[in-house]
Amino acid sequence: MRILSLNVGKPVRIEYGGKDIETGIYKKPVDDVLFLSKLNFEGDGQADLVHHGGEDKAVCVYPYEHYAYWIEKYNIPLEYGAFGENLTTKGMTEEDICIGDTFQLGDAVVQVSQPRQPCFKIAKKHNIKEFPVMIQNTGFSGYYARVLQEGNVQPTCTMELISRHPERISLSFANHTMYHDKTNKEAMLQIVAVEELAESWRNQFAKYLQKL
Repeated sequence: MRILSLNVGKPVRIEYGGKDIETGIYKKPVDDVLFLSKLNFEGDGQADLVHHGGEDKAVCVYPYEHYAYWIEKYNIPLEYGAFGENLTTKGMTEEDICIGDTFQLGDAVVQVSQPRQPCFKIAKKHNIKEFPVMIQNTGFSGYYARVLQEGNVQPTCTMELISRHPERISLSFANHTMYHDKTNKEAMLQIVAVEELAESWRNQFAKYLQKL
């Protein structure tokens, strides 16, 4: 499990739908050792702290394995950080990683908290209106991690597995349930039983369960 690129960026203002909005999706690779705090990497920032910030979403990860699919499908060039991720990784897809898995990341320790929910800003960045829906449909979402131990992170470091969560609820399973199996009460109860699940996803599944 390798890190191919460490990416950060401060929020910028862009025009969308005739309005000025702020977004932190424009991230660039760096070569420096960065300090990872409970909220984000040094030099990084999120604009929409309701949907993209907080301790449950301190680190955004995107598997490099998915890049080839998007490049071929849309005939677009993609550089590291193209999905607004802090870590572009190899060997850590949504099928392989589970909610609650814990990793050594340089001097820091991080724990997977939820799949990423794509929003309209990624559509704006790549000028592909359907991008958020396509990400949901493919399950190539990427994911978030919280920081259990702060510390310095080197761009060339590896992700060393410390522990697998015993329930083994994969990010792919969580994605499929969230977007394509919203009446599967058993699956949702399995997912929310994982204490390490991010609060935002727990709340969303709670709404689905209430309707059922």
